[in-house]
Amino acid sequence: MTVQQHLRKADPRDHRGANRDVVLTVDGLDVATRRLPLLTDVSFRLTRGERVGLIGESGSGKSLTALALMGLLPEGVHAEGSVRLAGADHDLVGASEKQMSWVRGRRMSMVFQEPMTALNPVMRVGKQVEEGMLLHRTQDSRPAARAAALDLLARVRLPDPASAARAYPHQLSGGQRQRVMLAMALANDPEVLVCDEPTTALDVTVQAQMLELILEASVERDAAMLFITHDLPVVATVCQRLLVMYGGRIVESGTVEQVLTRPRHPYTRGLLAASDLELVDEAGRLRTIPGTVPAAGQFPDGCVFRNRCDHEVDRCTTFPPWAGQQEHGFACWNPTGEDVRA
Repeated sequence: MTVQQHLRKADPRDHRGANRDVVLTVDGLDVATRRLPLLTDVSFRLTRGERVGLIGESGSGKSLTALALMGLLPEGVHAEGSVRLAGADHDLVGASEKQMSWVRGRRMSMVFQEPMTALNPVMRVGKQVEEGMLLHRTQDSRPAARAAALDLLARVRLPDPASAARAYPHQLSGGQRQRVMLAMALANDPEVLVCDEPTTALDVTVQAQMLELILEASVERDAAMLFITHDLPVVATVCQRLLVMYGGRIVESGTVEQVLTRPRHPYTRGLLAASDLELVDEAGRLRTIPGTVPAAGQFPDGCVFRNRCDHEVDRCTTFPPWAGQQEHGFACWNPTGEDVRA
């Protein structure tokens, strides 16, 4: 099955209200160490109830973007630019740890790729779900938080929620731990949910269940979601809009249907070709993008993709300006325009 065949049929609940409120604005976000740029001029918006996918190869900057939004950058890495939640009286870039501790889990939550590194191994999982609600005062007592935690564990379809709440993380399966992570992320009804490859470590059956849960949670709570993945069929199933990242830059953006059926950037076309297991070259080999993603600091000047691109022209030594229509944009001097369904 091709990526295009995975495109999800629109749910009427996806389009509640003609003019949705913007809940998160990212403008000119740069992330760097003292010597190396890691993210450059990352800009996008999330509106209430919107599900936006962020795709690209490993090393493109997807997870780093998520960590920058949550104020969780490692030591020695700093951010500049603007990340602002609607109605907030301060920018998240440069915010104090005290300010970010109030935002995390309350207005923005994150579902990490590997729950064993995110869950406390010496605390029962029920207590971990309760902790965030008590910290942010969305429940006024320990008994109320305990009841709410059991309800959340039931809603993410953990079998026997009471027994699961008493378990330590190592006593649960990978799929069950990921459900606990989702329950923790949803505990305070955040406005923005960041999912960083939340199903990568799961088998296919459990992956499908988790995707269904994440989609249901987003729709029911009308929360904006940034869904980071390298799995194009997954993003076609879950998301409405798509950002394509390479070399720490957004190189194409648009609706899921626009980007996956009418890609303009050669990198996007390469990703689509590589994901199609029925598409082979003249020698009968699966399609791939030539070369590998360079390490940080080793991307070429100008267009960051030009050393792997078969559409390179002289002007590619200068990074291209953003082009295309407002809804479907791209950064390329020599874009492609064919419909991949043709």
